[in-house]
Amino acid sequence: MNLTLENLAANGGFVSRKAVPEAIKWTHEGQEFTATVYVLPLSYATAKSDIVATQLKSDPIAARIAHCIVDEEGKPLFTVADVVGEADPERGPLSNSLTHELLRVIGKVSKLGKPQASSTKKTRSGTSSSSTALAAGQSKKRKPASATPSSSAG
Repeated sequence: MNLTLENLAANGGFVSRKAVPEAIKWTHEGQEFTATVYVLPLSYATAKSDIVATQLKSDPIAARIAHCIVDEEGKPLFTVADVVGEADPERGPLSNSLTHELLRVIGKVSKLGKPQASSTKKTRSGTSSSSTALAAGQSKKRKPASATPSSSAG
């Protein structure tokens, strides 16, 4: 495929700026909470935000949350200062549980994590195999010289 705007548009080269609703659940001081949040998928804008946060010696995780978690219209819900607790020291930073949930849905919307199941089969050793490799024959491992386990004096 030649790299063109048309090919990129047809093949996932661009990311929608439409916020995706996601349900989240978190706990705080033994109480469980649920909410719907709106998430922007990771994109060029997120990469830029990550780099700027690093250059400014700011918190890149807080910048990612502030960039990706938005309201229904796509406007940021948090600032970095809100996330880390500097906007209102009495309120403090986001809770650990809520932070993890927000990062989870950012990953989900951006399709991060485990890849889709592929047609390549895994062998017991964890290596991939294909029909070509199987046709070439299986490798044989040497057996240890001694079949008896070693014991330590104790």
